[in-house]
Amino acid sequence: MALIREKRLPQLHLSLSLPVPPRAAGQRPNPTFVPVPTPTPNAKKASTPTALSSQFRLADFDKLAVLGRGNGGTVYKVRHRETCALYALKVQHYDNPAAAAEADILSRTASPFVVRCHSVLPAAASGDVAMLLELVDGGSLDSIRSRLPGGFPEDALAEVAAQALSGLAYLHARRIVHLDIKPANILASKAGEVKVADFGIAKVLSRAGEQCTSYVGTTAYMSPERFDPEAHGGHYDPCAADVWSLGVTILELLMGRYPLLSAGQKPSWAALMCAVCFGETPAVSDAAASPELQGFIAACLHKDYRKRASVADLLAHPFVARRDVSVSKCALRKLVTDASASTSSECRHT
Repeated sequence: MALIREKRLPQLHLSLSLPVPPRAAGQRPNPTFVPVPTPTPNAKKASTPTALSSQFRLADFDKLAVLGRGNGGTVYKVRHRETCALYALKVQHYDNPAAAAEADILSRTASPFVVRCHSVLPAAASGDVAMLLELVDGGSLDSIRSRLPGGFPEDALAEVAAQALSGLAYLHARRIVHLDIKPANILASKAGEVKVADFGIAKVLSRAGEQCTSYVGTTAYMSPERFDPEAHGGHYDPCAADVWSLGVTILELLMGRYPLLSAGQKPSWAALMCAVCFGETPAVSDAAASPELQGFIAACLHKDYRKRASVADLLAHPFVARRDVSVSKCALRKLVTDASASTSSECRHT
């Protein structure tokens, strides 16, 4: 059995990356990034990918808080001194190859369901590389879940699923696979927006339908074919792997804890291997979830990736397609606001 390297990183972590395959002959390289004049946090997204710019300088920003730390570097909340616009600044160490790969992938995207990278800022003195990202004010779904009792209400989950799937549909249509979908890598705003983030190990496929052989990722959210490659011919469908990870994420948010192990069970490699590859999908009782949600989760977590639902299938699933958008978005906004209020209350009492 191939070894799998597990990452245990905090919210908005900086993960190791895979190299982005070279572009096809004749394809234009990434242009230089040009910043949006007088940027604002709520500015509308461009309809096409924007080139990343180095015209901003690190000296133009004040660090306000640390949002997350990982093996590769640190993410800060920063404010642009001239415009007072707020951003997330992801500073990656010079010896971490994720910086160039992640920036390259983000330069290919311009979707309201994918976190936006405004600029890449080289730090000449240290050799570190910093990416200036949009600040999503609610934080990650993992941090939101940790600040609230119990799991997410079903209406909010439907909105999370719909928008995360829209992000994956956008990415997969451009042959970009994320490979590390989990609550810590999906962000939510107080306005009810959901965005896929952290492309440190994402991959750009050279052709549609290409199989993957890389098994770097977070083991708890890996699909069976990624966890046990020898049993699946040594390769896997990366789009189906993203679907499995989303299914585990939705189930975790519903249950309020990691769902594939018993409550309190230590998440060792062996325990995860047994649960992911051989264990039964946790039963979601009628009291905990509607038949639509149960069916949605089951469609995501089919152990045979060839029978697993596609992103297009899931977007058409009744749990997503028949949701009341206004109700579900309102439920998500309330959830994010309540989590933020809980954080503010804790800060006042410390």
